[in-house]
Amino acid sequence: MITKSTEYAIRALVYVHLRNEQEKRPGVEEIAKEIEAPVAFSAKVLHTLTRHELLSSMKGRGGGFFFRDNQKSATLYDVIRVLEGDAFFRKCGFGLKACDNDNPCPLHDQYKTVRDGFYQIVKTETIQSLSDKIREGKAVLNRVI
Repeated sequence: MITKSTEYAIRALVYVHLRNEQEKRPGVEEIAKEIEAPVAFSAKVLHTLTRHELLSSMKGRGGGFFFRDNQKSATLYDVIRVLEGDAFFRKCGFGLKACDNDNPCPLHDQYKTVRDGFYQIVKTETIQSLSDKIREGKAVLNRVI
């Protein structure tokens, strides 16, 4: 449902949040390694997140990525909206441009249920809540080998 850019963005934000809790500001290479993403692609995603003020960065010694207090409550909806756009939450599951209740595609009713459920999840889950699950050992950020 979501693009690789959005997947990497969410994983990067959670990783940065976890490192910030340890009083660390990770750089692009560290983040890319830990979220298992290409460095150049991670840099592009992180730049987008900072440009849209979902994350902050500082250059130089002691620099890296970090959250300001007002950024810690970002929801997954905020991230998806920045990277995919608002139309993401109205897309047709069959790929049609003109799909609605009056002109439904063959998947309309089933997909609408899934899409609406996903919307509720991303409106309530935050980077903080995902980070908490990892810190509490209830989830993992990268593959367990």
